[in-house]
Amino acid sequence: MKQLLLAALLVLAGGVIASASGIRGDYVESRTADVYTGPCFANGQANQVGDLAVFGWSIRQGSWQGVKLDGLSVAGVVKASGTLGITGMEYPVKAVLILDERANAEQRLALEGFARRVGGRLLEDIVRVEVAPISFTVLDGNVHTAQVTLKAGELARVETRALTGADAICHNEETFYPPLAKLDHAMPAYTLANRFQGLGLGTVWSSPGERSAFVGSFHLEE
Repeated sequence: MKQLLLAALLVLAGGVIASASGIRGDYVESRTADVYTGPCFANGQANQVGDLAVFGWSIRQGSWQGVKLDGLSVAGVVKASGTLGITGMEYPVKAVLILDERANAEQRLALEGFARRVGGRLLEDIVRVEVAPISFTVLDGNVHTAQVTLKAGELARVETRALTGADAICHNEETFYPPLAKLDHAMPAYTLANRFQGLGLGTVWSSPGERSAFVGSFHLEE
């Protein structure tokens, strides 16, 4: 009987450990081209706009490289060679990485390692690393509201809201591009703010008022 009880406790403990493993949190991005749009609009924007983006991850819970990152955030800003999402046409890409100033030295290294992993080719060529106060808020803690704000000091800002019927133009809209990062769940959203005012990319921008954002959640095993 004791052996059965011990076995049950071990299974339960293993399940708790497994369910808490990995790193999880929320994500937001905004580009300078519509991601929720009709094909005619998307084709009109292709390789004309959409080469700039701000995106970021807010880590609710988890560790990377053995370092706990609960409550910290990291953001990326990129300038691509073409419209992001047109496979192969966007490379090479220059990037600026912004690390949460609340992180200690060890956590900053882990945040950079995490961002490089999940950012993939978009963050291969990081030309500048900044440290800034990062705030990442999700209305009611629920990404399904699509109301997310990412602010990285005075360097970058993304703010989104849910899409509505009033945002339809051709009434043939669809999610034309996938998110820039791999997510467990993602929804297109409307961009209220998409701004970068930093150094390193040879350009700054402010591009609000577009159907150019994604919000979502992620869970990644190291």
